[in-house]
Amino acid sequence: MANTFQLEIVTPEKVAVRDSAEEMQIPGTNGYLGILPGHAPLITELAVGEITYRNGSTVHHLAVAWGFAEVLPDKVTILAETAERAEEIDLKRAQLAKQRAEEEFKTGASEQDFTRAEDDLKRAEVRLQVAQSKNT
Repeated sequence: MANTFQLEIVTPEKVAVRDSAEEMQIPGTNGYLGILPGHAPLITELAVGEITYRNGSTVHHLAVAWGFAEVLPDKVTILAETAERAEEIDLKRAQLAKQRAEEEFKTGASEQDFTRAEDDLKRAEVRLQVAQSKNT
């Protein structure tokens, strides 16, 4: 069995990652999934969260929002609405987005407003967490 698998993360705008990985964690809608080479095939829906993958001694972090992942024994393909590497995230912009989402919670009049604010807040928090990972 191989020690790595191919990884491809694609958004409507770009190919965010085309690399090999020894292990990874992805945010499924029912919790995080750990993936190793030789994993059983599966397809899962993605939630807003952080993808981490390791290649050698380097751990890579990405913020993702919504999409699907196809896991095969030798390849993982992720189709995400958005995917940003830690170094691509503007920390000030992410902090402002979090503040706006928190304000939306306070002023939201409908359930739809509340749901949108909840999604925006989760996405901003993940982006901040991933952006700060580049400093560790």
